[in-house]
Amino acid sequence: MTADLERASDDLLIAGIAAGQPEALTLLFRRRQAEVYRFALHMSGRPALADDVTQDVFLIVMREADRYQAGRSSVTAWLCGIARNCVRQRLERDARLESLPKDDEQQVPAVRPDPIGDLARDERIAILRRAVLALPVRYREAVVLCDLEELTYADAADALGCAIGTVRSRLHRARAMLAAKLTALQPVEGDRAVTSDATSPDLSVTHKRCMA
Repeated sequence: MTADLERASDDLLIAGIAAGQPEALTLLFRRRQAEVYRFALHMSGRPALADDVTQDVFLIVMREADRYQAGRSSVTAWLCGIARNCVRQRLERDARLESLPKDDEQQVPAVRPDPIGDLARDERIAILRRAVLALPVRYREAVVLCDLEELTYADAADALGCAIGTVRSRLHRARAMLAAKLTALQPVEGDRAVTSDATSPDLSVTHKRCMA
């Protein structure tokens, strides 16, 4: 892989893929696979599905790179748009829209320097994940793209194939629903910080910290 290709922008990598350069696909995968995987995981709650979707997305990129329109949106938004379709297809096929991750899929360190603090954080993570997964898909997409992936409204609209105003409306509704679900999901004597963080105007910091 040449140094010039390593320094190339995502747009140029897509052009290279369209021209049949396998090195460009390898480099784009290395750069963006974590973002695609994270989007699929937040949407489904299933690591195995997220792995499969990530592979599917880059296979589609390999076949359809010439369909990417540079300047219309970011490459990340384009990839998330492909991932969105793949996730929806798999969720609809499996008919498991509300599936939750299994406990054994949560990786935890063998030794914890602060076990009480870590347990409280794990509880907040579980509550946030359940709340996001409980949202209807169209609202879940808005939260994941805008608050977790931190895409702009314009890029989120391109990924979802809708108007920017629709993204804003869905995100506003999703945040209100999420706040209500978090209140319902947290333990009676749970950490009040979960609710106060989740209902704050800026959800990106709280959610990215607790759901990464």
